[in-house]
Amino acid sequence: MTAKGVAVVTGAGSGLGRQITLTLAEAGWQVTGAGRRLAPLEETAALAPAGSVQPVAADVTDADSVAALFGAVAERHGRLDLLVNNAGTGAPAGAVDEISPEGWQSIVAVNLTGSYLCAHHAVRMMKAQDPQGGRIINNGSISAVSPRPRSVGYTATKHAITGLTKSISLDGRRYKIACGQIDIGNAATEMTQQIAAGAPQADGSVLPEPTFDPRHAAEAVRYMAELPLDTNVQFMTIMATTMPFIGRG
Repeated sequence: MTAKGVAVVTGAGSGLGRQITLTLAEAGWQVTGAGRRLAPLEETAALAPAGSVQPVAADVTDADSVAALFGAVAERHGRLDLLVNNAGTGAPAGAVDEISPEGWQSIVAVNLTGSYLCAHHAVRMMKAQDPQGGRIINNGSISAVSPRPRSVGYTATKHAITGLTKSISLDGRRYKIACGQIDIGNAATEMTQQIAAGAPQADGSVLPEPTFDPRHAAEAVRYMAELPLDTNVQFMTIMATTMPFIGRG
């Protein structure tokens, strides 16, 4: 199979990141799967077509670690066609008066600063390479649009991802760099097991919420990734049809 391009996926050791990595690899991409722990990344690579996934341990909150990640991509492939900013955390949960300054900073470091650091290096590579250009897809989450109760850190950072997406999209135009955002609601992963069992609602009740197969979210990412660079999905929402989002609360 002819390689379709070179991709980096963060948070590739589990959940949506693993599914996105495998979907891209099975479609012919060369993928560098990044995450904090090497062992889960190696498990992801073992599930993919042989040689299609390069696991690299990297902490997206650490500038030197992110620089080393993209250095490894440059050394192995010499270019980058796609970054999927997927790594994220919702912990610790809490309302604005409940979450500590340290908890706030930890969420911002992963969700927002981590996405910035990866985009920083990706855009530099995409500007410098020949042929020039590439694509960045940010995982915004449903919380980029509408919050859940007691999720101020997660919601604020995911709203900020929308601003990051728009800015990269605007600034990248002249360099053939496309940037879009996918907002995913209740894909059935480890993170959503609690939601399927019972999630807090705006009225104070706790109700189970429907989920959907994460393969559909990964295929949506692949669709966005494989468009020509003169075409961009700026924003996409994919969700369990009956989850409480439209009219949430």
